[in-house]
Amino acid sequence: MSPHEDTGNVSSSAPPAELNADTTLTIICGSGPLPAAVADAAIRRGRSVFLIAIEGWADAPAIARYPHAWIKLGQFGRVWRLARAAGSRDVVCIGGLVRPAVSALRLDWETIRLLPKLYRLFRGGDDHLLSGLGRIFAERGFRMVAAQDVAPDILAPEGVLTRRRPTQRETDDAAFGFALLDVMGPFDVGQALVVAERRVLAVEAAEGTDQMLQRIGELRANGRISLPVGQGVLVKAPKPQQDRRYDLPSIGPKTVEMAVAAGLAGIAVRAGGVIAVDPLGMTAAADKAGIFIASINAVPASSS
Repeated sequence: MSPHEDTGNVSSSAPPAELNADTTLTIICGSGPLPAAVADAAIRRGRSVFLIAIEGWADAPAIARYPHAWIKLGQFGRVWRLARAAGSRDVVCIGGLVRPAVSALRLDWETIRLLPKLYRLFRGGDDHLLSGLGRIFAERGFRMVAAQDVAPDILAPEGVLTRRRPTQRETDDAAFGFALLDVMGPFDVGQALVVAERRVLAVEAAEGTDQMLQRIGELRANGRISLPVGQGVLVKAPKPQQDRRYDLPSIGPKTVEMAVAAGLAGIAVRAGGVIAVDPLGMTAAADKAGIFIASINAVPASSS
């Protein structure tokens, strides 16, 4: 679950958890379509699910299709009681969520007892916070697992996903972007940026990908970006040190819509590290707009 909206590493990936496939999977749900996508994928693989939806964030009509309960943000004790009652040991956190102020949490008694530890977790980046919350769950007998471990088909498949293929210049821009994201990763900044002709036009921070792309459109409109429409690549990848049980970057039809509005040539994501929301709708929208989507392994940019 992302502590900043989209809407997804101590090593390049946490080792896959040994899943308890005969038990119910609990899914803690933030905003967006990903919680339902993970639930559907788990069900297709024969897993029963129980959704714990966060009030003010989760999509109520989508959640209503599954066994579920609602919680207020900060009710950790209620989460643990609900998960145990559902017979769960494995827990997935997925969906958008803006990092709250501690004062905005609606604390139950179990959470109040954790306040000193939670305060320390909030004094750090997103990876620090999410990994710390995972340890708290583990101390109570739950196994935090990656969404892609229970639903591997949610990851963007490797290859060019659209009719339009990236040019060599665009492939070089993507490689340049991947290299920059790798360098920024230890600082826990963002998971996306926009590159054109090896020039960094924008870097994602707390605003999220959609707002970053909106900023590109505004920069074009006011003349700060003079490149013609149809140049520039959105590059997304997980941080090298990221615990991939949490906060994998994602793309979907809305990402395509925003990339087109920003005048970009396409989208490049790191293979095996980015979730695809509604992949059929996403590629159809990209094909209609004439932009590319490529899920590729990072390669060095050419020297030309």
